[in-house]
Amino acid sequence: MSVENLVGRLWDEASCPICQEYFKDPVIIDCGHNFCRACITQSWEGLDTNFSCPQCKETAQQRNLRPNVQLANVLEIAKQLSLQAGKRPGGEKMCEEHQKPLKLFCEEDQTLICVVCDRSQVHKAHTVVPIDEAVQEYKEKIEVHLETLRKEREKLLEFKVTQEGKNQEYLTQTETERQKIEFEFQQLRKFLEKQEPLLLTELDTMQKEIEKIKTDNVTKLSEEISWLSELISKMEEKCQKPASEFLQDARSTLSRCETVKFQQPMHISAVLEEEISNFSQKNIALTKTLRMFKDTVCSELERKRGKYLGSCRPVNVTLDPDTAHPQLHLSEDQKSMKLGSVQRNLPNNPERFDRYLCVLGCEGFVSGRHYWEVEVEDEGHWAVGVTRESVRRKGRISCKPEQGIWAVELWGNQFRALTSPLTHLPLGRIPRKIRVSLDYEQGQVSFFDASNEQPIFTFPPASFTGEKIYPCFQLGARSQLRLCP
Repeated sequence: MSVENLVGRLWDEASCPICQEYFKDPVIIDCGHNFCRACITQSWEGLDTNFSCPQCKETAQQRNLRPNVQLANVLEIAKQLSLQAGKRPGGEKMCEEHQKPLKLFCEEDQTLICVVCDRSQVHKAHTVVPIDEAVQEYKEKIEVHLETLRKEREKLLEFKVTQEGKNQEYLTQTETERQKIEFEFQQLRKFLEKQEPLLLTELDTMQKEIEKIKTDNVTKLSEEISWLSELISKMEEKCQKPASEFLQDARSTLSRCETVKFQQPMHISAVLEEEISNFSQKNIALTKTLRMFKDTVCSELERKRGKYLGSCRPVNVTLDPDTAHPQLHLSEDQKSMKLGSVQRNLPNNPERFDRYLCVLGCEGFVSGRHYWEVEVEDEGHWAVGVTRESVRRKGRISCKPEQGIWAVELWGNQFRALTSPLTHLPLGRIPRKIRVSLDYEQGQVSFFDASNEQPIFTFPPASFTGEKIYPCFQLGARSQLRLCP
């Protein structure tokens, strides 16, 4: 015989015939049968004679109850063996309290019970059904939900395939545009690199010609001035002589003055002047073209940024007090928050954060493009972003996209995006006003410096799968946040 069968037989022999439970304080009567002292006493209550055995019906004239110490010892052994075996023969689970097979299911307590449990006060008023019926009922209910879940999964899989196809198409398109831009700028750089030495060489040639003319003119003019100075000196000296000497060779002296011819300085030739003029016009045209190109590119970038932001709908976000951690104090207009010194006694409703100092916005989104702006501090600890409605509110939270949170934060001297792993942002870019932008259909969450509309960080696209998305805020010591109108 197997160990399980032996344990089962031992369990049967260690049970009181009246209460069907393990013997409690077992006693033996004159006929040799054993009962719990309380059970046989209750059975004989009110009798003065003819004490009948509940099992064999043999009658005794006197009430004689003798403790059965050996059975009590066997009973302890049976209990230990039953606990170790844990099951009746055939693999049935046993009730730990009554050591009866667990063949019933209590609907109210959602637990397996035995027939003794069913008769107890605990389960007397409960709905109790056989295990097989309960299993069949719940299988049918679960199957209905499974069918719904399978259909929902199919929809999501189709949506995923469609989105992956679109995303891949967009990625291919953007990569093609990237290659075009790189090629055009490469060609532009080559053109500019080629033109620069040609223009500088041409300019050097003209500069050398002008320098030569300048040098020749200076030399010739210096010689002319020196010769004229010498002639003037001789004429002045002649004029100072007495009349007799002055008149000697006067005609010759006068003739020398009259025959003097001054050489005109060299002028820039018409050809060179035309070359300088052409070069200047060419340089003006090149500068104008480059400026137009720069202005066009900058204007297009600004237009696209403005088009994106213009398509976003500004929303007036307010803070939801039902979600706020008890230590967060919200203003009366529900537009600002700060950390209090004590934790308020607030209801621990399911929506409220109980460990992390977080609060959500009242407004949730299931479609469209939206943005809102938040005034932040440049020190301390804070975080702003968005979260799924299903985000965990109780206990420890992992602030990452995988857990349904997309946010940027300032932590001491670290400005970072809460990606996995963290993305550290330059400290020099910490703004005092952050614009949070949500594109629901594209699954895009972006952050901008609201003062100059410069981008801070954009998370990779996510799938919100029809779930409501809420503005999310977290606050630490020495910091406060305020939502802009």
